[in-house]
Amino acid sequence: MPEMPEVQGLVAFLGERAAGRTVTRTSVASIAALKTYDPPISDLHGAVITATARHGKFVDLAFGDDLHLIFHLAKAGWLRWYETLSTTLIKPGKTPIALRVALDDGSGFDLTEAGTKKSLAVYVVRDPQQVPGIARLGPDPLGEGFTHDDLAALLDGRRMQIKGLLRDQSVIAGIGNAYSDEILHAAKLSPVVHAATLTPDEVQRLHRAIGGILRDAGTARAGLPPESLKDEKRGDMHVHRKPGGTCPVCGDTIAEFTFSGAAAHYCPTCQTSGVLLS
Repeated sequence: MPEMPEVQGLVAFLGERAAGRTVTRTSVASIAALKTYDPPISDLHGAVITATARHGKFVDLAFGDDLHLIFHLAKAGWLRWYETLSTTLIKPGKTPIALRVALDDGSGFDLTEAGTKKSLAVYVVRDPQQVPGIARLGPDPLGEGFTHDDLAALLDGRRMQIKGLLRDQSVIAGIGNAYSDEILHAAKLSPVVHAATLTPDEVQRLHRAIGGILRDAGTARAGLPPESLKDEKRGDMHVHRKPGGTCPVCGDTIAEFTFSGAAAHYCPTCQTSGVLLS
């Protein structure tokens, strides 16, 4: 699943390539992906993309102040950019393409989704806050003013395992399964320790790891085309998706356990935090 650094990479890429361009055509190949009907998607035709933005893991293409094309790529979605977009008619149900957007210089992009479970979501709204997933987002951990004290306040009293809390978009926006593994490894914290039990020193380490991991990944993604972002993400991982491999810090074997339907990866030596992991 694309997380904050990859989504920011897409936003930056679209800001460079699509901002200032006029939408000439949209083709919806998956009706289930389009979650809104007012305004209609046809309102984008003839409209100019004026800005791009990120809200957590949502990409926002703005057309002035009161029209937005917003999408969430979910687990298996992606954006494919074309300098010369195909004019071939898309056949619903016969392609992984959910939405095609054509621009006035002949370029454009497809939103695609692999697999049978379809979760990619597209919205056309007048205000980003009309998207339910955006309205309930917690603070952006790379936003101005997200301090150690802000994080401590979010953790205070929460009897929730820290990995689950980091992945909860209503608590902190933009972090998913992969970067939560990496952040907890950098902070030397067990994925299953309860948020409320963290010491001030552990909260400080966690705050530092969140900012460091996400900023470094975002910097590494800057300027990359969409087709390179996933490979860059995989290459940056130290523990995520590497069970049986070697911890780059201590040399122990990276372990795995199932967490809320997802696989969590961690180093038993680096991340004990006084908690027995199984």
